[in-house]
Amino acid sequence: MPDVHARRRAALREALGEADAALVTRLVNVRYLTGFTGSNGALLVTRDAEVLATDGRYIEQSKRQAPDVERAIVGAPATALAERAKNDGVTSLAFESHDVTVDLFEALGRVGPSLTRLKRAVESLRAVKDDEEIALLREACAVADRAFARLLPSLRPGRTEKEVGRELEALMLEEGGDGPSFETIVASGPNSAVPHHRPTERVLEAGEFVKLDFGALYRGYHSDMTRTVVLGKAADWQREVYALVASAQAAGRAALGVGAVAGDVDKAARDVIDAAGHGDDYTHSLGHGVGLEIHEAPTLRVGATDTLADRTPVTVEPGVYLAGRGGVRIEDTLVVRAGADPELLTTTTKDLLEL
Repeated sequence: MPDVHARRRAALREALGEADAALVTRLVNVRYLTGFTGSNGALLVTRDAEVLATDGRYIEQSKRQAPDVERAIVGAPATALAERAKNDGVTSLAFESHDVTVDLFEALGRVGPSLTRLKRAVESLRAVKDDEEIALLREACAVADRAFARLLPSLRPGRTEKEVGRELEALMLEEGGDGPSFETIVASGPNSAVPHHRPTERVLEAGEFVKLDFGALYRGYHSDMTRTVVLGKAADWQREVYALVASAQAAGRAALGVGAVAGDVDKAARDVIDAAGHGDDYTHSLGHGVGLEIHEAPTLRVGATDTLADRTPVTVEPGVYLAGRGGVRIEDTLVVRAGADPELLTTTTKDLLEL
């Protein structure tokens, strides 16, 4: 997508401020700006030139994936580009201070022009997705939806959390995914009260909550979804907790919109849980952006001041966790849309499933 990547690099130029050039070293940001997916590389963006540097392993790959930028094959991409910038007359070089090591920072200072912070300029650009990215996210979510639908008939007592997690990840591959977005969470019984429980050999039992947090990776883009089910008939307390989380999740989704403040969206969902007396049982933020990384800007959390823009995908995932008993989280991925309701990408039902 040369035209798409060129537009993104042009947007980065607009964000440079007084700096003459940007040195991009975070590999996910290099990918966003060029299409290059190798494990070693850096990108120099000046006012009138672009150079992608990588090592000899990626000669052909960089040529294929980033055909519209100049390429340099070197042993140390970042320092080589800093030296190139200096030789080209760049006097102020913005670098990704949140990414570089102390050693690399010192090396850049020795060989390059004056350094200034690029901060998270590329991450800010990535928060708003173009049509191509949203299409990829939509398919990543569809892969996860289809895999979960296929899993449900085999989700029963007697299986272990690990077995269920492995099957769900295999089904996402069968449905066209390139892998899981992250380690699949399968949490049963009291383990469902642990927000980020890692699957164990615990055997699923009748009457328990089973919380599944999972996503598919599709052509570099991640999906994220959580559903909580009951194995058998739900008890009254389970229905009450589930209904509370469902109401909070609906409130969070309803608060999304262009111009909405991230902290206010979090508050809309949190207020529902607080009013029910379970504020202490809700221990994490409401959601986050998603794209080339599973966690991206913006973050929907208490006090966050970011405002949501058109075409920003976010998760909405409140939860209530009762230690020793069980917990519920319901999570969707949605895209904020101007002049319309958010687009729901994860379409699996949020009704309480009694399996």
